[in-house]
Amino acid sequence: MPKAELHIHIEGSLEPELIFKLAKCNKVSLPYHSVEALRSAYAFTDLQSFLDIYYAGASVLLYEQDFYDMAMAYLQRAVNDHVIHAEIFFDPQTHTDRGVPIAHVINGLHRACVDAQIKWNVDASLILCFLRHLSEDAAIETFEQAIPHRHQFIGVGLDSSEVGHPPEKFTRVFAKAKALGLHVVAHAGEEGPPAYIWSALDVLHVERIDHGVQSDQDDALMARLIASRMPLTVCPLSNQKLCVFPDLQQHNIGRMLDAGVCVTINSDDPAYFGGYINDNFVQTFDALGLDEKAAYQLACNSFEASFVSAEQKNKWIQQLDYFVETF
Repeated sequence: MPKAELHIHIEGSLEPELIFKLAKCNKVSLPYHSVEALRSAYAFTDLQSFLDIYYAGASVLLYEQDFYDMAMAYLQRAVNDHVIHAEIFFDPQTHTDRGVPIAHVINGLHRACVDAQIKWNVDASLILCFLRHLSEDAAIETFEQAIPHRHQFIGVGLDSSEVGHPPEKFTRVFAKAKALGLHVVAHAGEEGPPAYIWSALDVLHVERIDHGVQSDQDDALMARLIASRMPLTVCPLSNQKLCVFPDLQQHNIGRMLDAGVCVTINSDDPAYFGGYINDNFVQTFDALGLDEKAAYQLACNSFEASFVSAEQKNKWIQQLDYFVETF
């Protein structure tokens, strides 16, 4: 199916082979002696155990071309999975805190988005994310550094360690972003409680909730999500790998879809969690016994939830309808 991917961390698409290639080129020492040793370390017990390896992998990214190569590798895989629109998260603080200029990060990623459109006719945009385990002052400083590149990204988000870092910690920087006309999203309700989702909605005024799988613990929240068609960008294989749902058969995306929540399927950090977007579809459908109607609705939701014009959404949904009719 044609589909959109709305929850992909570009640093989380950095495959071990490219990590080692860039480490060699950039003379960066890694705590792993081989690609196989790095892959074998991908045995995560929670979000923090994943983040420790994630940041080690990102340490090889130093130059604009590195960010370009990483993004192009992801976009090639996205095209292979029939993604026709991607809204890509990136974490500038992961790099600027190592002394990498923010221009290297944004210019490399944006150039890849432009070239992918030309080469593969895939539409891609960037969303700058703040690391929630750092201070809001640090987020504001990063945002101010990024403002000269305002034309190269469409929104801001909030990611990294969730528990203990509620959305309201970042009220001021999100208000600054909204004042500039940027879209706003936030990770909430992955490992954190439903209260974090309420805060993301009512304090940060987000337009999408990333993850949000804890929503079904709160009936009032579920009713609000359904009535407002607030999108949730769900990442099933990530949830399984990080033990949010230890067994994919326990995942609640099917129940939320049936209830009328605007859920979507995405890959999150595919190099680490064992699958890109089609892998997430196939394994989730196998585990939950979802049908063609569910597949159509999930793809349709992905376009509905995207940050493009109503006209463009309708064009993509027409492509989806044509696919369904001729499949």
